[in-house]
Amino acid sequence: MSIQNLDPQIVWKNFYALTQIPRPSKHEELAVEYMYNWGKEHGLETIKDEVGNIIIRKPATPGCENMKGVILQGHIDMVPQKNADTVHDFEKDPIQTWIDGEWVKAKGTTLGADNGLGLAMAMAVLESSDLKHGPIELLCTIDEETGMTGAMALKPGVLEGEILINLDSETEGELYVGCAGGLDASASATYTAAEPQEGWLCYSLAVKGFKGGHSGMDIILYRGNANKIAARILYALMTEADVKLLDLEGGTLRNAIPREAFATVYVPADKVELAQNVFEKAAAEIKAEYAGTDPDSEFIFKPYECAEGECCCHGEECKYVPEADAIRFIRAILACPDGVERMSSEMAGLVETSNNLAMVKIELGEFSVKTLMRSSVDTAKEALAQKFESIFSLAGIQTSFAGGYSGWAPNPDSAILATMKKVYNDLYGKEPAVMAIHAGLECGILSGAYPHWDMVSCGPTLMSPHSPDERANIPSVAKCWEFLKAVLENIPVK
Repeated sequence: MSIQNLDPQIVWKNFYALTQIPRPSKHEELAVEYMYNWGKEHGLETIKDEVGNIIIRKPATPGCENMKGVILQGHIDMVPQKNADTVHDFEKDPIQTWIDGEWVKAKGTTLGADNGLGLAMAMAVLESSDLKHGPIELLCTIDEETGMTGAMALKPGVLEGEILINLDSETEGELYVGCAGGLDASASATYTAAEPQEGWLCYSLAVKGFKGGHSGMDIILYRGNANKIAARILYALMTEADVKLLDLEGGTLRNAIPREAFATVYVPADKVELAQNVFEKAAAEIKAEYAGTDPDSEFIFKPYECAEGECCCHGEECKYVPEADAIRFIRAILACPDGVERMSSEMAGLVETSNNLAMVKIELGEFSVKTLMRSSVDTAKEALAQKFESIFSLAGIQTSFAGGYSGWAPNPDSAILATMKKVYNDLYGKEPAVMAIHAGLECGILSGAYPHWDMVSCGPTLMSPHSPDERANIPSVAKCWEFLKAVLENIPVK
């Protein structure tokens, strides 16, 4: 059964169409063109701004002209993550979806339900002929996942509505009224690679099978960070078995908890057995520690397998990282903040501040680390940045920061929140949970250009976004669709 036949079909057919269009962050040009043409084909006023954001307008249905204008908002791009054994080019290939009971999943890749399902619901509103609503605008932003580029570039005065419903949260039955701000942190250094000695054997190290996930939503689950774990094993190998580091690489995106990391090392011929014992001891300890959160973790340490005609290792002429540099780099990675830094003192169960040690690379004379810091408190985010800078500067490593943005502060007097709570209670006999989220919704940034907007975020239930385990709950999509339609029928008047 194709996902196009799921209920409600008007939503799922639009989502299916989006899965067929490559749209990884910073490479969503085809999806931007698709949304622009889609709006025009439906006879709706459609605008593309200077950076590629799409705005589509639909007039009020007769008799609803006095309702306040509503902006339905979502982002076009998706996180491109795949399993190591999956062959997929996110810039060319469509997402292959399948149905597993009550869930829609992708075959070995992220699904793109974040935020494709939100856009699909907004598209369904725009093409429906039997809905009752006031003036509607759909705002499709670009590059949300890797920089909030579209939201930051949105100019004041372009949109006409007064209420924004963001469709990018991921638990049905929860309304979000606040989110964390973010900051990109980077560290970099150079080193002069050294020539190997005779008798050293080349080995590969792989850390695999960790669940990873969304660095905001899933950070509280305390899953293993493959970069941290690889550094921990390498430190034991270097300090206990005189192993030499050639290269290390792990993680692909700032906002995804790294699931895999890979390294190449030299092992002195007379210490192969010792190195194997050190590795097995470290791997067993880590496997036991993360048995509850990452039961499928896998650790491999074996002679490097060369393709015919290739050098037996990575890196220019098989050079390695000098011991002193390797030790300071690995120590810096081990010391780098990662995971939950502090829980909120105002909202139980909410992460206040965190850091995701997202990407690590040591190769060909260059060392780099990239992380994403999040916090609902700007000063706490700044303090975490100071800690990051202090740790790496002590190791003689330069740091830089970019892409900072503030969080979205809750508005307890929100009129649209009151409306949505009442509508949900009328439909389902209970009030929705009102929440803040430790993830970067675009609402905080958009309010800078449109401070008068009354904003709430909602969406269907998604699990494990930003990882190949991403899946969308089918019943929650139908429920969220009915809720959205009812909300639009009950928007306050001007």
